[in-house]
Amino acid sequence: MKDQSCKPCAEGRYSLGTGIRFDEWDELPHGFASLSTNMEIEDTTTESTENCTASKWVPLGDYISSNTDECTATLMYAVNLKQSGSVNFEYYYPDSSIIFEFFVQNDQCQPNVDDSRWMKTTEKGWEFHSVELNRGNNVLYWRTTAFSVWSKVSKPVLVRNIAITGVAYTSECFPCKPGTYADKQGSSFCELCPANSYSNKGETSCHQCDPDKYSEKGSSSCKVRPACTDKDYFYTHTACDANGETQLMYKWAQPKICGEDLKGAVKLPASGVKTRCPPCNPGFFKTNNSACEPCPYGSYSNGSDCTHCPAGTEPAVGFEYKWWNTLPSNMETTVLSGINFEYKGMTGWEVAGDHIYTAVGASDNDFMILTLVVPGFRPPQSVMADTENKEMARITFVFETICSVNCELYFMVGVNSRTNTPVETWKGSKGKQSYTYIIEENATMSFTWAFQRTTFHETGRKYTNDVAKIYSINVTNVMDGVASYCRPCALEASDMGSSCTACPAGYYIDRDSGTCHSCPPNTILRAHQPYGIQACMPCGPGTKSNKIHSLCYNDCTFSISTPTRVLDYNFLALAKTVSLAGGPSFTSKGLKYFHHFTLSLCGNQGKKMSVCADNVTDLRIPEGESGFSKSITAYICQAVIIPPEVTGYKAGVSSQPVSLADRLIGVTTDMTLNGITSPAELFHPESLGIPDVIFFYRSSDVTQSCSSGRSATVRVRCSPLKPAPGSLSLPSTCSDGTCDGCNFHFLWESVAACPLCSPADYHAIVSSCVAGIQKTTYVWREPKLCAGGISLPEQRVTICKTIDFWLKVGISAGTCTAILLTVLTCYFWKKNQKLEYKYSKLVMNATLKDCDLPAADSCAIMEGEDVEDDLIFTSKKSLFGKIKSFTSKLMNCLGLLTSRRSIEPSTLGLLMDLTPCH
Repeated sequence: MKDQSCKPCAEGRYSLGTGIRFDEWDELPHGFASLSTNMEIEDTTTESTENCTASKWVPLGDYISSNTDECTATLMYAVNLKQSGSVNFEYYYPDSSIIFEFFVQNDQCQPNVDDSRWMKTTEKGWEFHSVELNRGNNVLYWRTTAFSVWSKVSKPVLVRNIAITGVAYTSECFPCKPGTYADKQGSSFCELCPANSYSNKGETSCHQCDPDKYSEKGSSSCKVRPACTDKDYFYTHTACDANGETQLMYKWAQPKICGEDLKGAVKLPASGVKTRCPPCNPGFFKTNNSACEPCPYGSYSNGSDCTHCPAGTEPAVGFEYKWWNTLPSNMETTVLSGINFEYKGMTGWEVAGDHIYTAVGASDNDFMILTLVVPGFRPPQSVMADTENKEMARITFVFETICSVNCELYFMVGVNSRTNTPVETWKGSKGKQSYTYIIEENATMSFTWAFQRTTFHETGRKYTNDVAKIYSINVTNVMDGVASYCRPCALEASDMGSSCTACPAGYYIDRDSGTCHSCPPNTILRAHQPYGIQACMPCGPGTKSNKIHSLCYNDCTFSISTPTRVLDYNFLALAKTVSLAGGPSFTSKGLKYFHHFTLSLCGNQGKKMSVCADNVTDLRIPEGESGFSKSITAYICQAVIIPPEVTGYKAGVSSQPVSLADRLIGVTTDMTLNGITSPAELFHPESLGIPDVIFFYRSSDVTQSCSSGRSATVRVRCSPLKPAPGSLSLPSTCSDGTCDGCNFHFLWESVAACPLCSPADYHAIVSSCVAGIQKTTYVWREPKLCAGGISLPEQRVTICKTIDFWLKVGISAGTCTAILLTVLTCYFWKKNQKLEYKYSKLVMNATLKDCDLPAADSCAIMEGEDVEDDLIFTSKKSLFGKIKSFTSKLMNCLGLLTSRRSIEPSTLGLLMDLTPCH
């Protein structure tokens, strides 16, 4: 300050010149503040705020660690810059279930750079981040909020080596912290001491530890070496030598911190005797110097010699590793320190003949990492690319974990060198089992296995007997892969002879003839095993196959026969994608979140329409612009949503997307299909008599808790009072849509779910005849339990005769009939009178000699009958009585005529004049 000039710092000291550095985190440095608030932005949540008082950034020596709960923890530092400068720091951000943002505000509380606010997750240990600062007051904010709503505990964000330039010129140099040194003048930083050395504060060099002591890199003191135990070494296999022999060897675990010469120490076991090398992995062959080389394309091997594929077959290329004498060339292994999260130049996994296992790390909480890199995938030549199912290949591995404490095995997948995404996690001891992951993207893929013996931050090796073992890894359809067998293919004749060709889409290969045959209607082809008619799988009820027989779908129609009628359904009004959020859930800290479901009932000709995304590390991307965000497409998918009013961000946080329905199994009114059940008691009972139509789906995601994958059912119910699209609901007893975590159930009520209207749904009402007109009106039956379909017929008008008309006709006809009867009566009465007169005259004029007939008064009187004198003239009878009497006499006369044999001709002629006797 006296001569106003800059001088270099002395040895053992450093300076940033116009800056300050924070690299010691034994306690919170002066000027920093750590605040915590509840994520919910509410004025009345005093209790919730109190729950977050302990959720702060915690100094842990070399770095500072964030919170891992649902509270918002903010690390702040205010600085006044004399000139434009920058802030840079290193951070470790491994877990996307934490929101991590870094931003700067000026003294008007305006952010300087908003684009880089959201931090990206790290993959290769610590990442470096730098932001330009303007002159004047600047407030730096590191803010984290975890929202892992499952039982999983998030991994914290770590920050270290914060350096700020542009502050006032420094007038002093800072001494190097313990474990570091500066051996030159004018240093801007201090070097770390190597392993097995140490330094005190402000040192210019490091001091070597005594032989009976050791230290790690950057240590301020040395520790006494413990006696070696069986936990300090491991075994491995040597590579095959020229004689085809291998040897079991033991190695000390690195870094070696134990002493062999101490009392009670164990010695390194002697190497084993040489044994014959195991065969090469399938698809490889042994060279003269016992090395394994891949077979050329068009041939296969079981690990010994290469054999050309016979005619009519093609090699099934891939990678199959089941012998572990050396680590394959496309695999690498390393160790990620669980203490300072830096990668170490150590071997994490060791080969052991028939398996590969986790070696001994520097500490029990180190991550033992194994990575397999695959350059790309190609389906077999004879299999058409299946754009619907999107299965490019699959990876299957057999593993086992043996644990005594809380060990974890992670399986992660990375695409095109992007961040590894954890796919599945196994905790604790797991018996020998297989796991399969479906690959749907043709890209460079990396598969990573990471094993951590314990999550406790303790140094030392206590649990080295806790190991993870992988027995075999099999990847199919690998570009430039090798073949362990040949599969039949379809043949195509050409000038060069017969060669393999691809069958058209939806055709299977006949093993015997090598010809292509089309799958029957409404069946789908197993794309990766297209051999024989059995490769064509029938579609489920209510579904049909697409043209290329790659999937079964429902076109939003359905039909079912009941004892009384046929019910036809059309669900096109329900075809659009809909969303549904379950009731709010709360974590232990009071963070509110929702399970958000996106559902497309029948997709678009089988193409899945629902999309759920993970936008945690992409919040800086404006809505509508696609960045790299992990999204899932399915019939039904689920994501965890934290609404924007809770987070305070512009957009809500969507994370942890899960597919619940990858394929449609069938559509039916039965409650059970293909092992999936939709219990009726989960929802209020159906009361209209129209059966519920149930859509059954299945997801291929196999998890530790759902060994057969997830499933989903959508119960579509007719509800005339709910216009389309209606309402979706979850079971009242299972608010998150599932009671067991694997089977999800939904109820969709809508008028569009009612059957199509048919003639059975309406009836006719006939009106009375008014002024010669009669109307027939058609009305729906109540309640109306149909939608769409046919419409009501128009009102029908007919001409009719009223009752007055028919009354008049009846009276007229009756009158005419009465008149006619009267006339006929008079006529026959007159006729009768004439006949009586003639008869009387005949009787009186007849003589006995002319006729043997008895006297007139006894004419036609039979024996035993009484004489009725003067019957005709004296009887006063009614018309009906006279007719009856006349008929009776006529019959007697006829009887007389037939009984008498001889009658005078004159008499017979007279009788003939009697008209009735004719």
